[in-house]
Amino acid sequence: MPELPSALMLRAVQHSLMFPTPLELPSQNASLWLTALLLNAFLISLAQRFPLLTRAGWCHAGILGTVLWGSLAWRGWLAVVAYLVLGSLVTKLGFARKQELGLAEGRGGRRGPENVWGSAFTGLVLALLIAARIGPPTLLLIGFSASFAAKLADTFGSEIGKRWGRTTLLITNLRPVPAGTEGAVSVEGTLASAVGSLLMTVVMALLGLLHSGTAFALVLVVGLIATLLESLLGALGQDRWPWLSNELVNGLQTAWAAGLAIFAAWLMGLSG
Repeated sequence: MPELPSALMLRAVQHSLMFPTPLELPSQNASLWLTALLLNAFLISLAQRFPLLTRAGWCHAGILGTVLWGSLAWRGWLAVVAYLVLGSLVTKLGFARKQELGLAEGRGGRRGPENVWGSAFTGLVLALLIAARIGPPTLLLIGFSASFAAKLADTFGSEIGKRWGRTTLLITNLRPVPAGTEGAVSVEGTLASAVGSLLMTVVMALLGLLHSGTAFALVLVVGLIATLLESLLGALGQDRWPWLSNELVNGLQTAWAAGLAIFAAWLMGLSG
């Protein structure tokens, strides 16, 4: 039976990556963390001119960046910078029209501290576990990669679906609902989620956080599945439970993406 176009595309991506040298975990010492702190403070002072985060958001991003550099060195740090840039760029697509429709992100699309931690707290915890040598690093890196693949998939799906989704349906019953409704999905948004998961998975592989085609495919698929589960949780719970904020849902999404990826990788013998 001939391979499906999607399978051929995935194989082509995997071959083109050639999976560079795996990430070497840095030796933990005071000089590494001091370097991480000073470097991130300097870079954040320069980056604040870009309209990606609020002032408080940049400060919290500096804390996150320091921990990532200290735990995973520059590759882990750069992976999350790539997530931030890609997520911010897709947020700006069609922004004027989304503002007219009342669907645009507040603060001109700038993310605040709650967005930083809703997206990256799971990754932060996994990075610290890796730095402390608690658990198999290969599995934890797969979970780390899946958490950000899921979050970028969610951002791509939400931003593209709100602007260009032709028909938005509630995921629980497939009834038409207005764009921007919690738990709404569209064909365009779902395809965008797949693209977002693919892009983030490629970034992780290029930086050596993923070591095989199997791990690549697993993170890609989990990223999309976790996004659909996030829509399901939004449809079932956010109108019912006022305390279930978008940021909490984002945190739960990244957590179950990481957990699912780690468990599946363990079952598949990818623990290294």
